[in-house]
Parts: sequence; structure tokens; C-alpha cells
Amino acid sequence: MTGLIREIRFLSSDRTALPWLGIAALVAALSVVLGLRETASQRAVLSDLIELDRAEREVVGELYRDWGDAAYYTFHLTYDSPSDFAFAALGQRDTSPWKHSIRALALEGQIYETDAENPDFALIGRFDFAFAANLLAPLLLILLLHDLRSGERTAGRHELLNATAAVRGSPWFARAALRVGALMLCLIAPLWAGGLLAGTGASDLALASLIVALHLGFWWGVCAIADRFGWSSPINLTVLIGAWLALAVIVPAAIKLSVEAAVPLPDGGDILLTQREAVNDAWDLPKSETMGPFIERHPEWADYTEVSQPFEWKWYYAFQQVGDQIAEPLSEAYREGRIERDRRAGTLAWLSPPALAERALQGLAGTDMAASLAYEQRVRDFHAALRTYYYPRLFRDEVFSDASLGQRPEFRVAGKRVDRPD
Repeated sequence: MTGLIREIRFLSSDRTALPWLGIAALVAALSVVLGLRETASQRAVLSDLIELDRAEREVVGELYRDWGDAAYYTFHLTYDSPSDFAFAALGQRDTSPWKHSIRALALEGQIYETDAENPDFALIGRFDFAFAANLLAPLLLILLLHDLRSGERTAGRHELLNATAAVRGSPWFARAALRVGALMLCLIAPLWAGGLLAGTGASDLALASLIVALHLGFWWGVCAIADRFGWSSPINLTVLIGAWLALAVIVPAAIKLSVEAAVPLPDGGDILLTQREAVNDAWDLPKSETMGPFIERHPEWADYTEVSQPFEWKWYYAFQQVGDQIAEPLSEAYREGRIERDRRAGTLAWLSPPALAERALQGLAGTDMAASLAYEQRVRDFHAALRTYYYPRLFRDEVFSDASLGQRPEFRVAGKRVDRPD
């Protein structure tokens, strides 16, 4: 205990360590504040859109008394609300859409549309806690530990401290442990404060703290290995920063490039263009060429496919679906490719502890690729529910009624379920 108190006093008077710890606390606090601000902004946007969506659908229901018009003019908001821990790791929410306005038309032309984002954010990502803890914190730890022994060697106190220590090496371990613990506290305290404000569960915060602790523990080990060689402080610092650049920057970039090269993807714009060209071409084709592929997918409507007028809603919505069917191979390849890329990136992330910790925090926050794909699937399920609802009314020429309109499916987030009509 006496030794610990001595080391605490030594740290509190260290004019080189205290500024780095202060910077760590400031960076962590700023990242948490910015993350809370971003998730609050997203929730506010969704709150406004939910109210607007409800009001618009009520207006459309009063203006149009035909099933084809109602399906065409009615937009349905689908969205993925940020989790209570999303403030710490925004992940895919920066680059993948988390809200859509869906109609009962061809889906592929809608699902790959997204809001225009700042291309700089798409390149470097947002400044969130995951960025601060996984990329900046190791650098600060290196600055705190690189001259732990070498500085004492330069000052001529190294042998004296070893000789007076009760256990050989104990002063260095205690001093390093105290600095690592102080850095941990500077990172974790703002995280827990932000988590309490966001309503994050204690188990999630504890697991995130463990991820950060294990990551810093790895870098503590790297610093300890470098210190064993007895180099001077400048050489130690150069080697450790080189290791940081390799593991935190170069290796993740190499992983990204290698995975993209190994798993090529069709472009989302190509999927959208394929679907739209198929829909536009359908206007000039014989109606039988449209209804044939549609009936292959929906044989239950084979007895209702006769189109006697130049335009009928059932024919219009049939070729909308056929457009999706034509783009379906590209769309499935795009989805499967993203899954495979994410799987390979997850395996190769073990080569880069910062990348591995980043993925772990994103998984905990529900902002990883798996969460993005799960939301996309919920949108697809909801769109399928809309078609299931409208097709009987369009193909059987049912009379429009408010009671029937009230059975229309609604997108639900709770429980990750989508309401379907009876």
C-alpha cells in the first residue's frame, strides 16, 4: 500500500503524464457527447417522420377511393431506431440507410435509395467513442508508457529503483498499472455517464468496459515487450508508434482492400437501373409477357390475369413485381456478397486488435453489418406484407372500404416483427 501511495503521488506530479490523461478524458467525453447528440438527432427525425407518415396516410385514405390509387400514393415509413448504446459506436448507421419511405411498387428501386451523406464521413467515419477508444487511446497509452524505464535509465535512477524494490520489477509494474488504470478511468467514466443518460443497460456498459480494458491490456503488453529491449525513449516511441500505425491503420486498410478484391459486389446503382429498365420496358410489351413471369411466382392468381383494358392496376403492379424478379439475382448477389465480406473481415480482424475491438463495440451497439442487413430484411418482409394485402383486392376487383383499409399492415419495430393481414 505504501508503494501504491508513492506511485500515485509520483503520477500526480508527473508533468508529462497528466496532460495525456487530461487529453484522454477530454477526447472520451467529446466522443460521447457527439454520439449522444447524433442519436438524439436521429430519434428526433424519426419522431417527426412517424407523425408525418401517419398524417399523410390519413389524407391519402380520404382522397383516393380506389385500391390502385391508394397503393400508388401511400408511402409507409420504415426505420431502424438507434439502440441505447448506439451513441458509443455508430458503425453502419453512417453509411447504410436506417429509414425508408416505401410504397407497394417495385422494391429494388426504393431499398437502395438513401440520403446523401458527406463523402468525408463515408471515408473516415464519425468521431464516436469506438473511434476514440480503439484508435486514439492506444496512441495515448504509448505516450504514457514508452519512457517508463528508459526515462529512469537516462536519469540514472534505474538501478537504484531495482535495488530498493521488494520484488524485482515491482516498481515498473505498479507504475505501468497505475497509468493504464488511470487511462481506463478517463475513458470509461465518460462512457458510463453517457450510458446512464441514454438509458443503456449496466450489462452492456460493463461488457463495453471489458472490451476497452482487454484492448488497452494488449497495448500494455506491446509496450512491455518493447521496454524489455532496453532501448532509449526516442527509439521506444518510434517502434511503438510504428506498431500502432501497422495494427491500427495499415492492417485494417489491407484487410478492407483484400476482402473487397476477393469478394466483388454488384453495384447498388446497377440493381436499381436493372429494375427500373425492366419496369419501363413493360409498358411496351404485350401484357401476356408481363403476366407470365408474375404467375410463375404467384400461381394463385392465374385465374385473374386477363387484362381487357389498355391499363389495369393489377397489370401495373404485376410488372412492378416482375421488375423486382428480374433484378433479384443481382440483389441476392449483393446481399450475399456483403455477408461474405463481413464474415471475412471479422475473421481477419484478429490480425488487428483495434479493428476487432471496433467490431465488438458495433455488435454490442447493434450498428454492425448484421444489424444493417437485419433491418433491410424487415423492410423486405414489410413490403411483402403490403403486396399480400393489396393483391387480393386488386385482382378480385374488391370494393374499396375504410374497414378493409384498416387491415393494412403497419411496420413495427418492437420485437422485430411486421404485422401481416389476416
